Amino acid sequence: MSYTNFDYRLENHIARITINRPKAYNALDLECVKELCDIVNRCGSDRSVRAVVLTGSGSKAFCAGGDVASFAKDPETVDLLLKEVTGYMHMAIARLTAMDAPVIAAVNGVTAGAGLGLVAACDLAIAADNATFASAYTLIGLTPDGSASYLLPRLVGYRRAMELFITNRTLSAQEALDWGLVNRVVPQAELMNEVDTLAAKLAAGPTRAFGGVKKLMALAMNDSLVSQMERESRQIAELSRTPDGLEGVHAFVEKRRPGFTG
Repeated sequence: MSYTNFDYRLENHIARITINRPKAYNALDLECVKELCDIVNRCGSDRSVRAVVLTGSGSKAFCAGGDVASFAKDPETVDLLLKEVTGYMHMAIARLTAMDAPVIAAVNGVTAGAGLGLVAACDLAIAADNATFASAYTLIGLTPDGSASYLLPRLVGYRRAMELFITNRTLSAQEALDWGLVNRVVPQAELMNEVDTLAAKLAAGPTRAFGGVKKLMALAMNDSLVSQMERESRQIAELSRTPDGLEGVHAFVEKRRPGFTG
């Protein structure tokens, strides 16, 4: 299936999602978020997907957030538009975070607004050294969406998240690394090679175990120690009977590299 605002490819068990609106700094309008939701649903339902890479087209922007120009077209119905836009966007992010396959953000430039939420929603993030990160919501008199108010405090801490939202400070790639928003910063020319190497490694891994890690991490911040340990016990026991769980244990005992099937 082809899309108007995205390039979507699945190769070697790696799903590659590229926002393809470079002239608009890969900003997201209603049509975009509908397409994003459809793509994420496809990824989550396709058992051959074992890693996902999310990036923006061109060299200027990962995603500049919502398409503000589309918000200004009809002041009388902008609230209805934003409810629809955020509805699709939030569904996409919820399902992106819930899928077993790990998701890597390849941050190739300007990242703002909902783009910041997308980076926060990914499991890992590698940024080009020219990337920048900003909230920008209150610059136009609005408040965060796209998971930012939930995920950013968990990544960078309450005070720093508040600073981003209230002051609209722009972080450099190095500052984003120092704050814990991204995992690694690389030269722009090396970004996709670094991301491809990591994606290939993850695509060869135990996909259900990765999904289990994601579930445990998502729930850990909102539960008690005892409840979380019980969840850990059930999760590891369940995975021990899967083909990858059995293969991993046998490979360890036999001192060989495991051949996971996902």
